[in-house]
Amino acid sequence: GKQMARRYLTNPVSQPPACMAVPEEETSVFENPTPAQQQVLALVHKLAPQYGVSPRLALAVIRAESNFNPGAVSNKNAQGLMQLIPETAARFNVAKPFDPEQNIRGGLSYLRWLLAYFKGDVALVAAGYNAGEGAVNRYRGIPPFAETRGYVKRIMEEYPRENHPYDAAVTGPSPDLPHIRLRRMM
Repeated sequence: GKQMARRYLTNPVSQPPACMAVPEEETSVFENPTPAQQQVLALVHKLAPQYGVSPRLALAVIRAESNFNPGAVSNKNAQGLMQLIPETAARFNVAKPFDPEQNIRGGLSYLRWLLAYFKGDVALVAAGYNAGEGAVNRYRGIPPFAETRGYVKRIMEEYPRENHPYDAAVTGPSPDLPHIRLRRMM
């Protein structure tokens, strides 16, 4: 009984009520964006669909990572709008992390990869973006770091959906996913 109920709760067969739906167009997370923010919004709306990533999810990540500052640098040397660490920049061929378009392309490539790896589970994708997919596998779920937990919450507030479409051809799923799914249900 419980598992049946769970299945119906997490995979609605019918359309969610209108108040729950997140219209994709309504992705402007700002009342009055500055010209610099407008430039980022336009880039995300242009590029995100090419990577199969919701603009709203990409903008949630950009807001949480750099608050739309293309020159942002963290204490871990994460760089630019989507805060790419040098390893991630290299992995997704980003030569100029402070170039907004290159940075967004790199971040979208990583999100597309994480979406396939975690089969569209938004909370795990957000945790992987923040702490690395290795940490999510090691802890078999969202790692118990306050920063990561807070980060996942912020992303889920801006992109309030449990699942996001993904392209299974990008990469195979995490070998730990069955254990992660199981632990989440318990």
